[in-house]
Amino acid sequence: MKIRYSLKRLAAAVSLSLCAGLVAAPAPAQQPVQTSQNGQIVQDGISVKPLSRWRYLQPEEQVEQQSAMQYQQLLQSANQQGALYPANHPQVVRLRAIAQRMIPYAPRWNADATRWKWQVNLLNSKQVNAFCMPGGRIAFYYGILDKLKLTDDEIAAVMGHEVAHALREHGRERAGKAAATGIASRLGGAVLSAWLGIDPNITGAATNAAGQMLVLKFSRDEEREADLIGLDLAARAGFDPRAGVTLWRKMNSLNQQQPLQLLSTHPGGQERITQIQNHMNVLLPLYARAKGVAPNQLPAAYR
Repeated sequence: MKIRYSLKRLAAAVSLSLCAGLVAAPAPAQQPVQTSQNGQIVQDGISVKPLSRWRYLQPEEQVEQQSAMQYQQLLQSANQQGALYPANHPQVVRLRAIAQRMIPYAPRWNADATRWKWQVNLLNSKQVNAFCMPGGRIAFYYGILDKLKLTDDEIAAVMGHEVAHALREHGRERAGKAAATGIASRLGGAVLSAWLGIDPNITGAATNAAGQMLVLKFSRDEEREADLIGLDLAARAGFDPRAGVTLWRKMNSLNQQQPLQLLSTHPGGQERITQIQNHMNVLLPLYARAKGVAPNQLPAAYR
């Protein structure tokens, strides 16, 4: 049964990713986190910036409450329309099993994840999409499994990417940046209007457009970070990180018409593939360790 338009609108408002009743296994002992001289956090070679201070502009409790409410509304709407797959559906069992393997490694990137009440759900929609909301609320749309014919490793790449957004609090950070950008744009427009002596509506529109470009840039940076952290989680859980390459090749073939990268919140598919390939020297040893073999004993290529 196809999800009706009302459910699609609710899912869009909820934003980018998914989950129901999954109990995470105890987190394994974490390895020491090293900090490089430039202040970046280093985790076994994957390097990211510290969690952004912009997120403090959005209260954590408020974000959690909104996330819980929106996710429950989405599930209730889907259930009423017969578009929420039951817990015993093979694909739901599959998704939750993959998540169960990955969740123990989430606290490496955000210690709060040990307190999250993880959920994973599958929605009957043709959309090629998945998301993870704050608090570990994951959702997959059936379309991404069906149209891309995802392997378990590729599902882990998608799930890891979406979970990484939640772990790095990208949504909360983006909301804080957007609020600050809006204020700065309005102030900048007022100053520019007074200096040039022209209609403030004209300068306001120009400065607002510039502000939106900054927000788009922030989003692309978040996508790049989520790609690497997601594959880090997948590799530690025993999923082949090279699946990130095959995943984006499938996405590219499905989505031949792409918007100009400058105006997109997502980096181009080939750029993402290149970044992933450039980090295989870090990711493959993690995968080999999870499989209990030396890196040179891994298959030469992903199937």
